Amino acid sequence: MQLRGVLLVALVTLLALSSAAAAKKKDKVKKGGPVGDCAEWTWEPCTPSSKDCGVGFRVGTCGAQTQRRRCRVPCNWKKEFGADCKYKFENWGACDPGSGTKARQGTLKKARYNAQCQETIRVTKPCTPKTKAKAKAKKGKGKD
Repeated sequence: MQLRGVLLVALVTLLALSSAAAAKKKDKVKKGGPVGDCAEWTWEPCTPSSKDCGVGFRVGTCGAQTQRRRCRVPCNWKKEFGADCKYKFENWGACDPGSGTKARQGTLKKARYNAQCQETIRVTKPCTPKTKAKAKAKKGKGKD
């Protein structure tokens, strides 16, 4: 009978501790959310921790408050217009034989974190030489 009482007290204590821990976790401010009453945050571009791409941090300021958020710079981003400017691009144009490049134009679709983005941009890349596709050998065909 005493064993049941001890087990019951232990169970109640365990439940009380777990509910207190859950309440403490619930009281924490959402990770990465704005702090205080400030409404106009300005954010710097994402700065990678090492090299020129990958995981890094973005610093935001609002009045006297500053905040750091984790961010990620894609390794295939275009340095000319930044990772925070998102564009909708047209199809690639014809190859210019004089320069050996082809170009396309993009219009601004979205500017993240109040980034200063150009409305339209033009990007170029080298033309690829046309190669004829090799005929694939048929599989499964043995000697006739």
